[in-house]
Amino acid sequence: MAGYSTKVRSDIARWLESGLIDASTADALRRDVEVNERRSLSFGSILAMMAALLFGAAILIFVAANWEAIPRLARVAALFAVILAGYVGGAVLKTRDHAAIGEALWIVAAAAFGGSIALIGQMYHLSGDEASALVTWGLGTALAAVLLRSNPLTVASVGIADAWLFLKGFNYFYRSEIPHVFIVMAAVLFGVSFWTRSQAARHLIILSLLFYLVLLAMNHATLPVAIPLVIASALLFAISVLAPEPVDRIVQLGGRLPLHALLGFLTGLAIIQFELADESTYNSGFTIASVVGLAGIVAAIVFAGRDSRGLRWLAYLGFAFELAMIYVVTLQSMLDTAGFFLAAAVLLGILAILIIRVEKRMTGPTSRGATA
Repeated sequence: MAGYSTKVRSDIARWLESGLIDASTADALRRDVEVNERRSLSFGSILAMMAALLFGAAILIFVAANWEAIPRLARVAALFAVILAGYVGGAVLKTRDHAAIGEALWIVAAAAFGGSIALIGQMYHLSGDEASALVTWGLGTALAAVLLRSNPLTVASVGIADAWLFLKGFNYFYRSEIPHVFIVMAAVLFGVSFWTRSQAARHLIILSLLFYLVLLAMNHATLPVAIPLVIASALLFAISVLAPEPVDRIVQLGGRLPLHALLGFLTGLAIIQFELADESTYNSGFTIASVVGLAGIVAAIVFAGRDSRGLRWLAYLGFAFELAMIYVVTLQSMLDTAGFFLAAAVLLGILAILIIRVEKRMTGPTSRGATA
């Protein structure tokens, strides 16, 4: 944020020097930047947050290392003391205008809660597995996020849910079923993110849902998952581009819903293309998917690329992936090693030319307007 504020101030000075704004407007803009500038994430605050996290980790490691030497009652009391001190101390610091350190203490308390579940379960030989422990940890962290209205705790609870999904999805808990209950977790946490004003959590949840669908496609039905994902992503992209303000008032993603929709579109197409790659010689499914992918990428750049540099770069990556897939599937058997390098050079050159031309078209009108 500090870098953004510095850039805005330099832009204000340049606008004033160029005669685009008068002195009173420049002063008003500078005051607005100063009022809205976040001062909590200074370098000292970041160091303090890191120190708090390291301190909490040191306490947990010390307790775990001396677990057998500490009396049972003292173990439980020490763990609960760390949790209580983290949450209460963080709340006190938040009220005294030390938001960054207070949030760091809340993260320490949440980490201590997770460690306590494992250590107390081991100490009292409680029934259950790692999955149940992660769910309990996530529920406790989400509840703390709601009660404290904490943005970082909301992100932490989503991260714990993602860890549970990752471990379940890759069979770390010795089961083969896909954890469909993650949909319920994601819906609940998405609602919590509005209460805690955590836009970062909402972005992470959407990415997590894409990962869930990839797992579902890999382990169950590929095309029945991928095709609806492509269609739904395209519809979502169209809606978010045609009605950006009403849609963003609902989802509150800072105008980045088209970026997520394009990522979902490309993910679904990649799944379809990998599924049809071996059969490309016998049917036209792979060719159709490739044409749809290239057309979708071009449409995304045309309709939303001007307003989002991130979307343009995602589209470029998608275009490069499409070119590579088309080459690997349809041309690899027709070319030798020298031909491969020649084709790769040609494709990369074409991609570079296209990116340069698109970037000039996207930024050209703005630059001319600024200098007019």
